[in-house]
Amino acid sequence: MGNIKSFCIIGGDLRQVKLANALSHDGYRVNVIGFSGIEFSDTVTLYDDLENAVTGVDVVIAPLPCSVDGNTVNTFFYHKKIIFSDLFKALSKNQIFLAGKIDEKIHNLAKVYNIYVIDYFDREEMTVLNAIPTAEGAVQIAMEEMPITLHNSDCLILGFGRIGKMLAKMLNGIGAHVSVEARKYEDLAWINGFGYKPIPLKEIIDHIGNYHCIFNTVPSMILDENMLKKIDKDCLVIDLASKPGGVDFEMASNLGLKTIWALSLPGKVAPETAGEIIKHTVLNIIEELGV
Repeated sequence: MGNIKSFCIIGGDLRQVKLANALSHDGYRVNVIGFSGIEFSDTVTLYDDLENAVTGVDVVIAPLPCSVDGNTVNTFFYHKKIIFSDLFKALSKNQIFLAGKIDEKIHNLAKVYNIYVIDYFDREEMTVLNAIPTAEGAVQIAMEEMPITLHNSDCLILGFGRIGKMLAKMLNGIGAHVSVEARKYEDLAWINGFGYKPIPLKEIIDHIGNYHCIFNTVPSMILDENMLKKIDKDCLVIDLASKPGGVDFEMASNLGLKTIWALSLPGKVAPETAGEIIKHTVLNIIEELGV
């Protein structure tokens, strides 16, 4: 693709392992760092020295999310810390740095070191396709944890974004009775049009006690103490929202409710598919840049 010949994959989970192997399979030179005890394709080169790993490559790819503390790369399989200031020092202005969910602190640090940064999780194709393994993972959790079938069960989805849309479709296909909460009138109209039961946010407290399973996709506190007290004691609550989440987990525990905060599901339930999604998104970005 153009002049891009080489990549360095830094840290992450099984998604990045699959990403490295997929790029190598496509004929690119691939370096990796931030992994211990992981087997890669024979054509992938594993490094333990940061500067050697990134020197001479065209594109550097960090994981999704790229960091959990704003200072170090998210390295799930590595015993050492890779600090962003050290990483940016090792990069040149001619290299492209891609990562997912880049926070403001890292963006600002990149500006200090004059590093060109792109957040691939901002891409619509990435977030839409990533919602598929997230929704599948949520269904898998529900099937494993519920004492009844999803078929003919009453399920509530909080939020009708990308994940909410995919999840509603899957649950409906299984035969669940699907209700979906939304704030916007246009979303409520679409929910009704798809054959689900629309629940306006202002009315949710009147319905919250009627479900076998509740899936939250809203990344703000929606299931607070007042809401949780209304939920049936046998209901399973699955929070799919990124931090800070949308459930008061301490209160839920005090009330005896079963809750699961299911973060980073694509990397857990379908790492190969998730890695391919990242690969195609990265290549789309590079194509659009014309490099």
